[in-house]
Amino acid sequence: MTEKLFMADAYLQEAEGTVQAHTPEGGIVLDQSIFYPTGGGQMGDQGRFGDVEIATTVKAEGGTIVLVPSEGQTLPAIGSTHLQQLDWENRHRMMRLHTALHLLSVVIPLPVTGGQIRAEKARLDFAMPDPLEDKQSVEDALNALVAADHLVSTQWISEDELDAKPELVKTMSVQPPRGAGRIRLVRIGDSNQIDLQPCGGTHVRRTREIGRLRLGKMEKKGRVNRRLNVFLDE
Repeated sequence: MTEKLFMADAYLQEAEGTVQAHTPEGGIVLDQSIFYPTGGGQMGDQGRFGDVEIATTVKAEGGTIVLVPSEGQTLPAIGSTHLQQLDWENRHRMMRLHTALHLLSVVIPLPVTGGQIRAEKARLDFAMPDPLEDKQSVEDALNALVAADHLVSTQWISEDELDAKPELVKTMSVQPPRGAGRIRLVRIGDSNQIDLQPCGGTHVRRTREIGRLRLGKMEKKGRVNRRLNVFLDE
């Protein structure tokens, strides 16, 4: 299993890694990774490992993380150690947008049927039979939560504790990973809790770091599903 350095410190931009294996598809498996693998709607990280350009990062069996090189790259030798360098601008935008989606699920307290976080935009799909009556008021409420500069922190609970509190799981399409015996929760707010839900993604430390947000047009996706895109308003 690859040690997930990004879980302990989402702001870690460089770290050494030792090649443990190559995958049949040409991926690189390290002993530890600052690269977040695609999962939970968040896209995998990009960057460099030594002289190798990393196009994306994915999950494999048993908790292994695989760095996927761009085409034409020469794989580093198994056992060799090189510097991991994250594409920080890309990652930080996803951290900001991922945290923003948590806030959006507070402003629109409806079941979430899907979601995705890319560097250029993020989205949530809601079980929402009727469209929003006032999208501007939703955008204003979202930006008010951002500006309030709430603390973002993590805590861990057991799988049994999560089973006793099923209301913590807001996303219908993606369930928290099980098998390790414990589940990571992301909390927004301190004594004044704004949100608490299972999540293994990367987030900013405080909501003000997200910056101002802009909502795109709401799209109808099926009989009861509606999609709302979120953009960083830079």
